[in-house]
Amino acid sequence: MYCVEDIKLAPPPRRLRTKHVRHFIFLKDVAALGLTAFGGPQAHVAMMLRLLVDKRRYLTAPELLEIMALCQILPGPTSTQTITAIGFRLGGPNLAYLTILVWMLPAVTIMTLAGLTISYLDKELVSRLVQYVQPVAVGFVAYSAYKIAEKVIHTKTSVALMVASALLAYFFQLPWVLPILLLAGGLITTFRYRKLPQVEKQPLHIEWSNFVLWLAVLVTAAVLGSYTKLLPVRLFENFYRNGSLVFGGGQVLAPLLFAEFVEFKHYLSAQEFLSGLGLVQAIPGPNFSFASYIGALAMRREGSGLSGQILGALVGATGIFMPGTLLIFFLIRFWDQLKQYRVIKASLEGINAVSAGLVCAATFLLYHPLPDTPINLALVGITFLVLLWNRIPSFVIISVALLAGVIF
Repeated sequence: MYCVEDIKLAPPPRRLRTKHVRHFIFLKDVAALGLTAFGGPQAHVAMMLRLLVDKRRYLTAPELLEIMALCQILPGPTSTQTITAIGFRLGGPNLAYLTILVWMLPAVTIMTLAGLTISYLDKELVSRLVQYVQPVAVGFVAYSAYKIAEKVIHTKTSVALMVASALLAYFFQLPWVLPILLLAGGLITTFRYRKLPQVEKQPLHIEWSNFVLWLAVLVTAAVLGSYTKLLPVRLFENFYRNGSLVFGGGQVLAPLLFAEFVEFKHYLSAQEFLSGLGLVQAIPGPNFSFASYIGALAMRREGSGLSGQILGALVGATGIFMPGTLLIFFLIRFWDQLKQYRVIKASLEGINAVSAGLVCAATFLLYHPLPDTPINLALVGITFLVLLWNRIPSFVIISVALLAGVIF
């Protein structure tokens, strides 16, 4: 007979161990991005391109652009949806949930602490500390534009679409312009589908569960908020509704939140709002983490103390990030099936070209607000050249820029 101690469990298959190690490394890369990805969605994509595509090869540059384009068409935080979709493709829903948690945790934590200690923050001091981070972030975007164009621009049509979309995005800075340009670019190259070889198509299977869940949460939160009058429930509904309707990222979200929470509901003052808005531009990670700051300040009126403000921050973060996550989960499940169709596949040439143009335009749009000094221009150029050299990790470049702000 055998004792329990004599029975040795067989080690997991090598393939399974390798898969788990790969997922762990991916989450470590996501954490690195969450701590160093300054500059908004355009700079985030530049760093994803360098770390997740060029270094780790989790996916190709065209695949990253496809996902990014899908996320720009959907409402919600573009960079958050992009990195969540990458996690979904690598390891399914479980890895995707861990991905969004690891990605948003640093920024949400910082903005929650800011909401709890707003009276002690000095906006001018924060601006001085990150004065060199901003031009470095523009250098990242310029590098991204170069690498993307190098990988996806191969025809005269692509060149024309890239230039036209860059000019239109530069001169017409409106939230609805980006999804229209992406759809128009895809439509133009769709007519070239006959040049692509036919492939045997698998049946298109659409899982509606996440879409139904998104809609159900939207309606349920509105009903519960109306009947219960509880501030945490109403805050969740407010942020969930804004996260479901806003296109164009954090820059578009800010005026909507200002109108609702400052001018209409008076949950915080204009000075508090602008201080938080300035801080969220200076920290790494998603700009939608601003919702946790507003949630923490909004709960002051309940008189529930520190625990109530932390609850408000969690409600704000959950409400603003959830709708975009549910929608990208819905779409990414059948995106690969859609690409079997020649019409869809042909449209990707135009979508990728327009995406490249949008990143080119972002390089100039992000540089304009900076002081036009030789130092800033030099930092943009040096960052671009260092990234081309491909010997220094992204977080080291950002850390040096932060250290320079502390010293000088």
